[in-house]
Amino acid sequence: MPRRQGYALLIALVAGTAALAAAVAFAGSLLFSGSGARPQQIAVPDPRSVARTPAAPAHSTGLWAATWTAAPVTGVIDSYNSSALNRRTVRNVVHTSIGGDAARITLSNAFGTRPLVMDRVTVNTRPVTFSGAGTVTVAAGGQIVSDPVTVPVAADSDLVVTLRTPTARGPVTVHERSHQTSYVDTAWGARRTDGWRYLTAVDVHTRTAAGTIAVIGDSLTAGTGSSLDTNSRWPDVLADRLGGRYGVANAGIAGNRILRDGRGVRASARFDRDVLDIAGVRTVVVALGINDVQQSPQETDPQRIADGLSAMTRRAHAQGLRVVGATLMPYEGFATWTPRSNGVRERVNALIRAGGVFDSVIDFDAAARDPHRPTRLLPAYDSGDHLHLNDAGYRRLGSTVDLTTLVHERPTSDQL
Repeated sequence: MPRRQGYALLIALVAGTAALAAAVAFAGSLLFSGSGARPQQIAVPDPRSVARTPAAPAHSTGLWAATWTAAPVTGVIDSYNSSALNRRTVRNVVHTSIGGDAARITLSNAFGTRPLVMDRVTVNTRPVTFSGAGTVTVAAGGQIVSDPVTVPVAADSDLVVTLRTPTARGPVTVHERSHQTSYVDTAWGARRTDGWRYLTAVDVHTRTAAGTIAVIGDSLTAGTGSSLDTNSRWPDVLADRLGGRYGVANAGIAGNRILRDGRGVRASARFDRDVLDIAGVRTVVVALGINDVQQSPQETDPQRIADGLSAMTRRAHAQGLRVVGATLMPYEGFATWTPRSNGVRERVNALIRAGGVFDSVIDFDAAARDPHRPTRLLPAYDSGDHLHLNDAGYRRLGSTVDLTTLVHERPTSDQL
């Protein structure tokens, strides 16, 4: 895929050198606001209650749209988080889907138990502010959006968002298993990490893109099984096919379920935060349900899974959004597979294909299964665990999406 690597790592290393040189002498300028002034501390216990602002600023053309997102998964006591490392810098490397002439970012303290202070934030070394201030405090359980920063952002490119906190006491809100190398600067040098810390969205001000496609899913959307630092998840493939006309916001969480909390907050509970409140969202893609089928306790009623998917569709329709949904792929050979659970999966797929759950259907099951043994993945697409795909498999999924279904007018909910 074009422009996948190199650029970000060069910027990250340059930024890291500067961060280490500044690790003793603190000063800074930081971030966050939407299109209007907001207080520096938001006392919001539930981050889903903080609305995003898709409108462009006054006296400008174009719109704000998400070019990248990562759903917050959990709070961790960071291994780089001892008192000697409080003054630390995190360099999150992210990959864009659309470009623009300005950017703004979202910081999350969703799983924090105390206020989070940031005293320096940059996007590709450009300083970012919040309501004009260089330091910001994000309340425990809250999130906050930056002021716009004038920085050119190219589509299909790597971006480095650097965050510095003088009091990095946990829990740290993190999206783990990112399949992307980021960095944490410590007193002993830069250390690699596979988690995005605190950063949950990058929006761009665009005059060319028409909006963003928000994708909610599990590990198969987050990219488990894909190669590190290659941006080979199927939403990345979809973004390449869209060619900068629409952003793609990936809200996949490994282990996520529809009806129960598992890895991360259940999808039905995080739907507003991670999908409906995304800047510039135009269409929703849902690829969920396999963990409800295969994780303990296993859901044995396919109708309950289909009803959970339908409920998300209705919520999206209430905001005028089209919803495209995926069938559940086979997984025979994985440790939790049983003939009974496979029967539940097949009945969920029958309900999805019959209509009444989504506006349009992407048949991932048909695309990825072995035609000679349809309860298994095609070996050429199998990462080796018989549940997750390899890069070739994710290319197949991303290529399966009919682009015309993403932008057609949606039916009303009473037609479902």
